[in-house]
Amino acid sequence: MIATRLQSLLRDNWFALFIAATALIIALAGPHASHWLRYDRGAILHGQWWRLLTGNFVHLGWSHLWLNLAGWVLVWLLFKAQVPIKTWISATVFCSLGVGLGLLWGSPHISWYVGLSGVLHGYFIIGALVSIRMGYRFELLLLALVFAKLIWEQSVGPLPGSEKYSGGHVVVDAHLYGALSGALLAALPKRWILPKPAAV
Repeated sequence: MIATRLQSLLRDNWFALFIAATALIIALAGPHASHWLRYDRGAILHGQWWRLLTGNFVHLGWSHLWLNLAGWVLVWLLFKAQVPIKTWISATVFCSLGVGLGLLWGSPHISWYVGLSGVLHGYFIIGALVSIRMGYRFELLLLALVFAKLIWEQSVGPLPGSEKYSGGHVVVDAHLYGALSGALLAALPKRWILPKPAAV
């Protein structure tokens, strides 16, 4: 019975575990791996394009990692039933590159960046918009709260306490680029992002 439940748990949540494991393995690999994987504007401009993607899975330290993984668990539990796995996979690539390219082109003053929070904002926007397109309405409130947070960050700065708990400077532009990437992906035709109707 326990083995069956564990197998079911792994089958239903393998993607969430994959994202968490990727970030955890990079953290365990130590500072050298983080240095070669983080978003680094100068290195990217010299041809190290993988950093546009991998920088989102590197973290400042353990507190930063656990904070982002807690956010990931929350997003996954909120939206895993509404968002098909193909959309989660597409969102990971699209939002990761959206954050990286957004920082590269839109925020040239930011020389380096690490963290999953930008992608998490994209995940959240996608989950909320997909849910709304499926007929749910509570997500309208969640969407409004996220928009209010983004407006606050762009006009005032990081939310109070966020830098303390993350262990370093919060790059709020990454949140904006991740959210915009998520909104663009969620705007695709329904057949590309919504679950297929169940067979009758």
